[in-house]
Amino acid sequence: MIYDIIIVGAGQAGLAMGYYLKKTKMSFLIIDQCSGIGEVWRSRYDSLTLFTPRSFSSLPGSKLAGNENNYPIKDEIADYLAHYAQEHALPVQLNTIVQILSKEKDVFQITTNQGLLEAKQIVIATGPFQKPFIPDCSNLLAKEIFQIHSAHYKNKNQLKDGSVLVVGGGNSGCQIAVELAEDRDVHLSVSKKLKFLPQDIGGRSIFHWFDKLGILKATVHSSAGRFLKRQADPIFGKELKALLKKKQVTLKPRLTSVKDDKLIFQDGSEFKADNIIWSTGFKYDYSWVHIPQAFHSDGSPVHERGVTPVNGLYFLGLPWQYRRGSALLQGVGYDASYLYEKIKEGILYETK
Repeated sequence: MIYDIIIVGAGQAGLAMGYYLKKTKMSFLIIDQCSGIGEVWRSRYDSLTLFTPRSFSSLPGSKLAGNENNYPIKDEIADYLAHYAQEHALPVQLNTIVQILSKEKDVFQITTNQGLLEAKQIVIATGPFQKPFIPDCSNLLAKEIFQIHSAHYKNKNQLKDGSVLVVGGGNSGCQIAVELAEDRDVHLSVSKKLKFLPQDIGGRSIFHWFDKLGILKATVHSSAGRFLKRQADPIFGKELKALLKKKQVTLKPRLTSVKDDKLIFQDGSEFKADNIIWSTGFKYDYSWVHIPQAFHSDGSPVHERGVTPVNGLYFLGLPWQYRRGSALLQGVGYDASYLYEKIKEGILYETK
């Protein structure tokens, strides 16, 4: 059969899109390479706690249970996503690896390990965390140094004895550095000055105040949005700042080169680490999408609020897809709602 729409990715973005499509009589299918919904969240490091409270961690149609002012752990989000798909009876096909997405005339063809699927419209909802990025200099390090990307880090038991260098000053890298500083010599290498923000102000999450001030609603084309996009993401919480002050974590500038067992930083200083955790982010990987006009020369999607120049092809779950809050669990529902209206324009349907 030819589906009206296929969603690639059964994470928070794909499920939010499915929630809206259930309001129609369109035939649709959500496919994902994982063996279980929420698996990506469950595979993250054991101590991961969201820096958004429960009140900002829900998808449309179902609130995340618990105290809305408290911060959920990663397994709680994984369970929530699995329950969400079941509660809304979303058609999900797991263990489906997309090998090629192409378009023949007016029909999209998806070649997968489970066979060929066809659809009139496609939503790519694979999110921003696709291919872990590790700098090429990692290949020059001595083999005795244990290396791992933060995407594959679970807990300190994976590491060998000795010191640790965490490379990358995002919230994940900083949380991992705090965790390891309990009984390790930890160095943290960052390329920009860290900006700390409290998680709570006046007994409410800082995201409550962001929402009140309109920061989460700042659009990508607004003056406020353009300003915010130029800023490095802040570090939420006081734990790392306190450890830096006590010198329990040593802050280093950008890592510029390596030589055998020596790590050389922008200020000329050197350090010998027994372990390195690369918290250096991710790169897009759309090599499976054989539709060149959907991408810029750097491989990033060409889109306006998720709508591409290719008729019937959409993206969902991108950072700053339209608003500052697009990257949040709650924010993806706003973008999904917008795409839902665009998709309805592309296919004649009957509402339920």
